[in-house]
Amino acid sequence: MTRSPQWLDGGFENPQPILNNWERTLSDLFSSSADSTPRMPVVVDRIDPKRFATPPEDGLRVTWMGHSSTLVEVDGHRVLTDPVWGERTSPLGWIGPKRWFPAPIALDALPPIDAVVISHDHYDHLDFATIDAMKDWDTTFVVPLGVGEHLEYWGVPANRIVELDWWERTKVKGLDIVCTPARHASGRFLQQNKTLWAGWALVGPQHRVYYSGDTGLFPAMEEIGAKLGPFDLTMIETGQYGAGWPDWHLGPEQAVLAHRLVQGRLMLPVHWGLVTLAYHGWTEPIERSLVAAKHDGVGITAPRPGQDFLALAPPPMERWWPDRPWKTAEEAPIVASQIPPKLREGHPALPLLPVPAAVSPQAAQATKSNAPAAPSTVNPAVAKPQPAPTSVNPPAMNAPPAAVATPVPNPPGAGAAVATPHE
Repeated sequence: MTRSPQWLDGGFENPQPILNNWERTLSDLFSSSADSTPRMPVVVDRIDPKRFATPPEDGLRVTWMGHSSTLVEVDGHRVLTDPVWGERTSPLGWIGPKRWFPAPIALDALPPIDAVVISHDHYDHLDFATIDAMKDWDTTFVVPLGVGEHLEYWGVPANRIVELDWWERTKVKGLDIVCTPARHASGRFLQQNKTLWAGWALVGPQHRVYYSGDTGLFPAMEEIGAKLGPFDLTMIETGQYGAGWPDWHLGPEQAVLAHRLVQGRLMLPVHWGLVTLAYHGWTEPIERSLVAAKHDGVGITAPRPGQDFLALAPPPMERWWPDRPWKTAEEAPIVASQIPPKLREGHPALPLLPVPAAVSPQAAQATKSNAPAAPSTVNPAVAKPQPAPTSVNPPAMNAPPAAVATPVPNPPGAGAAVATPHE
């Protein structure tokens, strides 16, 4: 683990450091939305386990459980992402952020799962109660470096844990699972950044899915698309953002940009709709995502929790959430720091955002030779967004991806391309 290129001075680090504005965070605390938590019960589809007996017609079906938990059925394989069935995203069972609704299906009612992928060890993505209930399952847990130690301590056999560094891959019953970079952090209790954070690419014989995990915007998203895309579906985190921590989470507009950078066809916004972890209105992430997607010509879907959909033939858009006040991108912009201006070129949704005031010397050096001067203000022509459209269809794509992804080359010193089980 310490031989990873991401390990430096006793912990894992991002290539672009994360910047925080604690004064802004404190200010937002006292001006948080009155609608950060639903006032009425959230609409949830209770899942009939019998639905999984019929394979998806087009080979790719996804069920969103809320937040970042999804069941992905891809080319005959079933993968759970960041399963959180516990009542609270907290180290303590009696206090901390509480989920707004029970899981749409009991864990023991799920069909056999081939792989469980974990993006990082924060409590809203790695839940002890859930892993404890799954520890005897005949499934493979695929996790970033260091996260396997948590699972082993909780009783998961070491031979069913695979740890990966960025750009490493493993194969589970014929499905390629590739660990992709992310810009975030990790930590439980007082231990910080001792485990890696990551996104994931699921590469099947016919279809490809990208899950961002928790992340801010970062330049290597283009590399993910070039090496592993195009993706039939992206599951991009869109919620739990704040102006005081703009590098930790994408926010809706940059989520749409991320979808384009990784070469996605249809976007499923995740990391929203289950628990309050930020100060914005609870419907704001999806409202802003729909506006940005329409503005940028991006296909997007927004299923109810528990609702499944075929990624190649998503259902018409249904506004199942209430119409509550929310802030636009102009009113509450989320803009990552230290991003080369070139990364933002040619993406129509970005006039919704101001350009960040500071770019790191490294980023500026990388693009100053060919990057045009960036505007310094919000585009005044962009009006306050109207209510979200009733349907947003995915744009046309090129031919389906090749049957098997080409090998992902590692950065120098990154280790073997195929990981061995955690020990």
